[in-house]
Amino acid sequence: MPYAKLSDQIGELTNPQRSDAFFKQFRNAVREGKIEAADLSERFDLPKEYRRRGADETYTRTVKDMIVNVTPAYKKWFEGVNAELSTPTRRAAAPKVSLEAVESGDVDFAAMVEETRRKLQNSYSKGQTLGNARKGAAAKPRGKRTAK
Repeated sequence: MPYAKLSDQIGELTNPQRSDAFFKQFRNAVREGKIEAADLSERFDLPKEYRRRGADETYTRTVKDMIVNVTPAYKKWFEGVNAELSTPTRRAAAPKVSLEAVESGDVDFAAMVEETRRKLQNSYSKGQTLGNARKGAAAKPRGKRTAK
Protein backbone atom coordinates (compact mmCIF):
# COMPACT_ATOMS: atom_id res chain seq x y z
CA MET A 1 0.00 0.00 0.00
CA PRO A 2 1.39 3.42 -0.89
CA TYR A 3 1.70 5.98 1.87
CA ALA A 4 2.25 9.72 1.64
CA LYS A 5 2.85 12.60 4.01
CA LEU A 6 0.17 15.22 4.54
CA SER A 7 2.76 17.94 3.84
CA ASP A 8 3.34 16.45 0.36
CA GLN A 9 -0.42 16.21 -0.28
CA ILE A 10 -0.91 19.87 0.67
CA GLY A 11 1.85 20.72 -1.80
CA GLU A 12 -0.35 19.23 -4.56
CA LEU A 13 -3.26 21.58 -3.86
CA THR A 14 -4.34 23.80 -6.74
CA ASN A 15 -4.83 26.80 -4.44
CA PRO A 16 -2.23 26.80 -1.63
CA GLN A 17 -3.94 29.77 0.07
CA ARG A 18 -6.77 27.36 1.01
CA SER A 19 -4.40 24.91 2.73
CA ASP A 20 -5.86 25.75 6.15
CA ALA A 21 -9.36 24.79 4.97
CA PHE A 22 -7.96 21.58 3.45
CA PHE A 23 -6.22 20.75 6.74
CA LYS A 24 -9.49 21.16 8.66
CA GLN A 25 -11.42 19.00 6.19
CA PHE A 26 -8.63 16.40 6.24
CA ARG A 27 -8.73 16.15 10.05
CA ASN A 28 -12.54 15.86 9.96
CA ALA A 29 -12.38 13.10 7.34
CA VAL A 30 -9.86 11.15 9.45
CA ARG A 31 -12.03 11.58 12.58
CA GLU A 32 -15.15 10.41 10.70
CA GLY A 33 -13.32 7.41 9.21
CA LYS A 34 -13.60 8.50 5.56
CA ILE A 35 -9.82 8.27 5.09
CA GLU A 36 -7.00 6.59 6.99
CA ALA A 37 -4.15 8.64 8.45
CA ALA A 38 -1.90 8.66 11.51
CA ASP A 39 -0.04 11.43 13.34
CA LEU A 40 3.70 11.90 12.95
CA SER A 41 5.94 13.70 15.43
CA GLU A 42 7.10 16.16 12.75
CA ARG A 43 5.55 19.56 12.10
CA PHE A 44 5.41 21.64 8.91
CA ASP A 45 4.34 25.11 7.81
CA LEU A 46 1.14 25.51 5.83
CA PRO A 47 1.76 27.37 2.56
CA LYS A 48 -0.98 29.89 3.36
CA GLU A 49 0.29 33.32 4.37
CA TYR A 50 -1.62 35.22 7.03
CA ARG A 51 -1.56 38.98 7.65
CA ARG A 52 -2.23 40.77 10.90
CA ARG A 53 -4.56 43.74 10.74
CA GLY A 54 -2.75 47.02 10.47
CA ALA A 55 0.63 45.39 9.76
CA ASP A 56 2.46 44.53 6.56
CA GLU A 57 4.21 41.43 7.88
CA THR A 58 3.04 37.93 7.03
CA TYR A 59 3.29 34.69 8.98
CA THR A 60 2.44 31.02 8.54
CA ARG A 61 0.88 28.37 10.78
CA THR A 62 2.71 25.25 11.85
CA VAL A 63 0.69 22.01 12.05
CA LYS A 64 1.40 18.37 12.86
CA ASP A 65 2.30 16.22 9.89
CA MET A 66 0.43 12.98 9.23
CA ILE A 67 0.99 9.88 7.16
CA VAL A 68 -1.85 9.01 4.78
CA ASN A 69 -2.87 5.68 3.31
CA VAL A 70 -3.28 6.56 -0.39
CA THR A 71 -6.19 4.40 -1.54
CA PRO A 72 -8.55 4.94 -4.49
CA ALA A 73 -11.14 6.24 -1.99
CA TYR A 74 -8.60 8.76 -0.67
CA LYS A 75 -7.67 9.86 -4.19
CA LYS A 76 -11.35 10.43 -4.99
CA TRP A 77 -11.83 12.38 -1.73
CA PHE A 78 -8.69 14.47 -2.39
CA GLU A 79 -9.79 15.36 -5.94
CA GLY A 80 -13.24 16.40 -4.73
CA VAL A 81 -11.92 18.57 -1.90
CA ASN A 82 -9.22 20.08 -4.12
CA ALA A 83 -11.80 21.00 -6.78
CA GLU A 84 -14.11 22.46 -4.11
CA LEU A 85 -11.31 24.59 -2.61
CA SER A 86 -9.96 25.79 -5.97
CA THR A 87 -13.22 27.51 -6.93
CA PRO A 88 -13.30 31.21 -6.06
CA THR A 89 -15.25 32.00 -2.90
CA ARG A 90 -15.46 35.74 -3.21
CA ARG A 91 -18.98 37.01 -2.77
CA ALA A 92 -20.21 39.70 -5.08
CA ALA A 93 -21.26 42.87 -3.30
CA ALA A 94 -24.91 43.82 -3.58
CA PRO A 95 -25.42 46.56 -6.18
CA LYS A 96 -26.04 50.05 -4.84
CA VAL A 97 -29.60 51.22 -5.17
CA SER A 98 -29.88 53.85 -7.88
CA LEU A 99 -32.09 54.72 -10.80
CA GLU A 100 -29.62 53.11 -13.20
CA ALA A 101 -29.50 49.89 -11.15
CA VAL A 102 -33.31 49.65 -11.11
CA GLU A 103 -33.57 50.38 -14.85
CA SER A 104 -30.91 47.81 -15.72
CA GLY A 105 -32.60 45.18 -13.55
CA ASP A 106 -29.69 44.74 -11.11
CA VAL A 107 -32.01 45.69 -8.23
CA ASP A 108 -35.50 44.23 -7.81
CA PHE A 109 -37.87 47.21 -7.70
CA ALA A 110 -40.83 45.20 -6.33
CA ALA A 111 -38.72 43.99 -3.40
CA MET A 112 -37.59 47.57 -2.74
CA VAL A 113 -41.22 48.77 -2.72
CA GLU A 114 -42.23 46.03 -0.27
CA GLU A 115 -39.30 46.82 2.03
CA THR A 116 -40.14 50.53 1.97
CA ARG A 117 -43.80 49.84 2.78
CA ARG A 118 -42.80 47.60 5.67
CA LYS A 119 -40.45 50.25 7.10
CA LEU A 120 -43.06 53.01 6.77
CA GLN A 121 -45.76 50.86 8.38
CA ASN A 122 -43.48 49.96 11.29
CA SER A 123 -42.56 53.60 11.81
CA TYR A 124 -46.23 54.67 11.68
CA SER A 125 -47.30 51.94 14.11
CA LYS A 126 -44.53 52.86 16.50
CA GLY A 127 -45.61 56.51 16.45
CA GLN A 128 -49.26 55.58 17.01
CA THR A 129 -48.38 53.31 19.92
CA LEU A 130 -46.22 55.99 21.51
CA GLY A 131 -48.91 58.64 21.06
CA ASN A 132 -51.65 56.41 22.47
CA ALA A 133 -49.50 55.54 25.48
CA ARG A 134 -48.99 59.23 26.26
CA LYS A 135 -52.64 60.09 25.65
CA GLY A 136 -53.78 57.35 28.03
CA ALA A 137 -51.41 58.53 30.76
CA ALA A 138 -52.63 62.14 30.51
CA ALA A 139 -56.34 61.16 30.57
CA LYS A 140 -56.11 59.36 33.90
CA PRO A 141 -57.32 61.64 36.66
CA ARG A 142 -54.83 62.30 39.34
CA GLY A 143 -55.79 62.60 42.95
CA LYS A 144 -57.80 65.74 43.88
CA ARG A 145 -55.70 68.51 45.21
CA THR A 146 -57.04 70.93 47.69
CA ALA A 147 -56.10 74.55 47.65
CA LYS A 148 -54.14 75.75 50.60
